[in-house]
Amino acid sequence: MFRLCVVGSGGVGKSSLTIRYLKNEFTEYYDPTLEETYRKEIEYNGKLYDVEIVDTAGQEEFSSFRDSSVATGDAFLVLFAINSTSSWHELKDLRSKIIQDRQLSSTIPMVLVANKLDLDGEREVTKDEVLEYCNSAEVNIPLIETSAKTGLNVEESFQLMMQQIQRIQPALLERTVPKNHANKPQKKDNCVLL
Repeated sequence: MFRLCVVGSGGVGKSSLTIRYLKNEFTEYYDPTLEETYRKEIEYNGKLYDVEIVDTAGQEEFSSFRDSSVATGDAFLVLFAINSTSSWHELKDLRSKIIQDRQLSSTIPMVLVANKLDLDGEREVTKDEVLEYCNSAEVNIPLIETSAKTGLNVEESFQLMMQQIQRIQPALLERTVPKNHANKPQKKDNCVLL
């Protein structure tokens, strides 16, 4: 099993994205999260992997919870809301903090998630600006735009994360034994009809 942390500032939709992925549900009600941990079997390349998904605190007053998750996380979905310039700036700071704390910049599987695509008419952060950041030599992480409200690209964001893990840290996938029929021992029929 490995820990996939969903991080970002408060109100960007971390819990909404996580719940949409786990239960295919969405609520308009905003309730700041301290930290919630879920277990899910994620199917990737025809195999099931046990994953611990950590929905972290976004509010500054709960940053110690988030810092603990950053210290123990194996992979990160880093979120901001496209309708919030401040969440975009905080995302860049948070990504830098993850890199500094872990001192493993090129070996940390990470995906940048631009959430709230359903609010595109209120967009404050352009896709070009985000792509320029993501594609810079210093950063070099994939971007996906999502809407937890409509479900757009939610499943795909977790699949992209699995792809990043396989590309950057395949040992994480080996740590969680895939559950598939090919790995199960074949039962032998020991019955004999007389």
